[in-house]
Amino acid sequence: MSSQLKTLYHELQRSFSAQPSDLNKCGKLLAQLKIGLIETGLLLPQGERNPEDLVVARDILEIGAFWSIRTRDVPSFDRYFSQLQTFYTDYSASLPPSKREFPIRGLNLIRLLTQNRIADFHTTLESLPLRADAIADNPYISHPVNLERWLMEGSYSKVWNAREEAPAEEYKFFVDSLMGTIRNEIASCEETAYESLPLKDAATLLFFTSQSELLAFAQQRGWQVNLVASTVTFVRKGEEKMEIPKQKLIAASLAYARELEQIV
Repeated sequence: MSSQLKTLYHELQRSFSAQPSDLNKCGKLLAQLKIGLIETGLLLPQGERNPEDLVVARDILEIGAFWSIRTRDVPSFDRYFSQLQTFYTDYSASLPPSKREFPIRGLNLIRLLTQNRIADFHTTLESLPLRADAIADNPYISHPVNLERWLMEGSYSKVWNAREEAPAEEYKFFVDSLMGTIRNEIASCEETAYESLPLKDAATLLFFTSQSELLAFAQQRGWQVNLVASTVTFVRKGEEKMEIPKQKLIAASLAYARELEQIV
């Protein structure tokens, strides 16, 4: 690895470790470093390579993955994670373990949850280099596993509380994304089940901690808010009333029952 590439790498480390991180500078350095990795064949390495160079390349890509989340660029995170797979699988035996590996793997699992890719979530979980009985002891993996279970159970309050229990700051970004999806699902149910609700009850159901957050959400959904009466009325756009053909349904059910009796 060239001295120029190492100099850029050390500059990236300093910028990323700064409090707060200099995300703008990190982005520029990462762009330069990725070009350098491509030129040296270290972005997607093959065959025997210098272990020290591989560790540096892995570290650059891991910083890139965290930088992507901090800048809210999910497609960029996806690319960095894909590039890291070579280091986490093909060179896992020849490189020292990375302290960032499982935090990044956990972030990828939550990313799959936010995209509702449940099958991919379980496939990825099963392929982890981690024993099944060790998952509970790894906070970076157990966190998304618990989130997936709570989502399937409909325990949305536990998903909401999980934000404060995130093992790394970057996890909160995806939990917030999950809560956005959950709020829209709850809102759709409210629109179907109620004509209106008190603002306080609507805020509680939607896990909003302030009225301003609820009002902004209500505006996005096209709800009518009455601040004097402290109520929100749900507007059903384009909904047509459909009469249920009760007589036809009853007749069809009776005919089906008679056919069953004849079969028996």
